[in-house]
Amino acid sequence: MTTLLTNICELVTNDAALGDGSPLGTLRDAALVIEDGGVAWVGPAAGAPAADERVDLGGRAVVPGFVDSHTHLVFAGERSAEFAARMAGERYTGGGIATTVAATRAASDEELRALARARADAMTASGTTTFEAKSGYGLTTVDEARILRISREFTDETTFLGAHAVPAEFADDRSGYLDLVTGGMLAACAPLARWIDVFCDEDAFDEDEARAVLTAGIAAGLMPRLHGNQLGFGPGARLAVELGAASVDHCTYLTDADVAALAGSTTVATLLPTADFGTRSPYPDARRLIDAGVAVALATDCNPGTSYVTSMPFVIALAVRETGMTPAEALHAATAAGARALRRGDIGRLSTGARADLVALDAPTYVHLAYRPGSSLVHQVWRAGVPA
Repeated sequence: MTTLLTNICELVTNDAALGDGSPLGTLRDAALVIEDGGVAWVGPAAGAPAADERVDLGGRAVVPGFVDSHTHLVFAGERSAEFAARMAGERYTGGGIATTVAATRAASDEELRALARARADAMTASGTTTFEAKSGYGLTTVDEARILRISREFTDETTFLGAHAVPAEFADDRSGYLDLVTGGMLAACAPLARWIDVFCDEDAFDEDEARAVLTAGIAAGLMPRLHGNQLGFGPGARLAVELGAASVDHCTYLTDADVAALAGSTTVATLLPTADFGTRSPYPDARRLIDAGVAVALATDCNPGTSYVTSMPFVIALAVRETGMTPAEALHAATAAGARALRRGDIGRLSTGARADLVALDAPTYVHLAYRPGSSLVHQVWRAGVPA
């Protein structure tokens, strides 16, 4: 069964060999053929091959499905009072994680599953076709494992984040908690995860602790990624490069040495501007990173404390307004670079051989994603060639 999507005003392929030759590989008056869940053909609508089914998109723009490479999908409770306090001038320190841990531990599997499903549905409705999901709100072996089991019902991109914070019961035994994270907790969680992560920042885990967590995860067969440089200057970005992490996420406070290290590496700098929006913090400087040659991705950081956001279009608009990105750079960061942050080559693009994950917009061009923030622009979403 083949499906022809035609009458596409603007098709973003993220293949520089196609269309206008830019990194977005934009084609005008285009068409696309889906077969067996993948992209079988792209090109001018006038030259499209015959197909079993034909869908007229009415002159809309089509972009790759958004790839959200940093979310905390599974949690219970909410922290609106903490948000209100920050808006009144309190500084974010990360301490509110304990509030979510208590609520998540108290919730049943059924409650967590229903909450996660609602968030996943909201992500899909806003055009996200692939997302990563972390643990980190259980901080016991049993709760971290059940968060990952539930996450795997929604995505293959699961991340063990036992080193999100030190729980209250280990307040006087920090080394004991690290032994648990790198020992029994890791052993229970590694079969349920693809990635290992750690919060390496002020008031979180230091360089030696973070290195121990990530190297233990690597030894257990997990690939590393890292929260870093959100709350202040620190070792996160350099440690990510040292260990070959797929990404270092936040990157608000970077030295020139950090930027140079990232530019010479395969590590993606994943920016989370909605977390800075939600904490009234400085925004990361995407322009500085891009001009230095760093690969930059965008993600929502969906979580209850700093970024209760499921919309990648909002992230794109905020990145253009506040981080120095152009609309084209932000779209690329939310699709192809997000795929790179997950070390995936089958998503984030719409060229032959890719998975047919795509979004038709109620707009003639992708620029409307940044031009019309807050607007509901998603007309239809396809995941693996099937309407979502």
